Amino acid sequence: MSDRLPRVLVVTLGGTIASVPDRAGHDAVPRLGPDELIASVPGAEHVATLRTESFRQFPSGDLSVADVVALAQLIHRRGPDLDGVVVTQGTDTLEETSYLLELLLDRDAPPVVLTGAMRNAGLAGADGPGNLLAALRVAASPEARGAGPLVVFADEIHLPRFVRKQHSSRVHGFGSVNAGPVGWVVEERVRIPLLPRRRGPVCSPDSLPAELPAVGVIRVGLGSGPILPEHVTGFAGLVVDAFGGGHVPSPIVASLAAVAERIPVVMASRTGAGEVYESTYAFPGSERDLLERGLISAVALDGIKARLQLILLLASGADRDEIRARYESAV
Repeated sequence: MSDRLPRVLVVTLGGTIASVPDRAGHDAVPRLGPDELIASVPGAEHVATLRTESFRQFPSGDLSVADVVALAQLIHRRGPDLDGVVVTQGTDTLEETSYLLELLLDRDAPPVVLTGAMRNAGLAGADGPGNLLAALRVAASPEARGAGPLVVFADEIHLPRFVRKQHSSRVHGFGSVNAGPVGWVVEERVRIPLLPRRRGPVCSPDSLPAELPAVGVIRVGLGSGPILPEHVTGFAGLVVDAFGGGHVPSPIVASLAAVAERIPVVMASRTGAGEVYESTYAFPGSERDLLERGLISAVALDGIKARLQLILLLASGADRDEIRARYESAV
């Protein structure tokens, strides 16, 4: 048996984990590169042979879908020479980056583990080094092979399709709706007892056009009125964050149906958990009414992730039947 350490590439995108405050201890901005991050992790050199890539240095709200497509292309290109990849970024959009990578990377890709930090390096109890060490252990572990992209935070291992940032500030800010974590890290051991069912990617990152289609999100609320043309101008698709199991106010229905005749409209639940119903209610604006009018169910995906999947499906030329089938297989 070879005693060679696994080869792991650490790719940094900025965010809180890479942020340091000014001399007064305030106004933290992303400044740390991958080598500086690794230097903050005791024992990292014993986990894997590390390579580094400073890919972006952004607060995560400035990352774009095109940035993540370029990241997937990098992983695809470097993958054959690696045993694992760790991606660090800001937590605000980490769940979106991880889900896009799940939709773009094929089953032969090395394990890709995403992590970040809730407290920057200038704060007491900074969690970046611990999260990065756990992510390195997962990326280097045989347990993670074939599992697809994973999110590691506070020693828990999550699937991108279910993970969400659930708190704005606490260290244990990430959790998974519907499923819970699929594994954990304790001492130097990686456990993933709930191996996910993998699907094929929506498309190859190398096949996408330079300009991706725009998909809007509309969230309904109490007293919401009809959707006006200017609300959807320029969009190739739309996601509606509906009430509960897939309901909207009745005054919206006619305008929403008119939009669905022109562009694909996907309906998610604004609760962010559970599934969109199919056949429980039949009042105007109910799930049955909307599905019969041509809306597509996001099933168990929340609106944020339903939008990302629709962008890639439209970019790859999928028709409505193919779009509907992909959402139905999303769980």
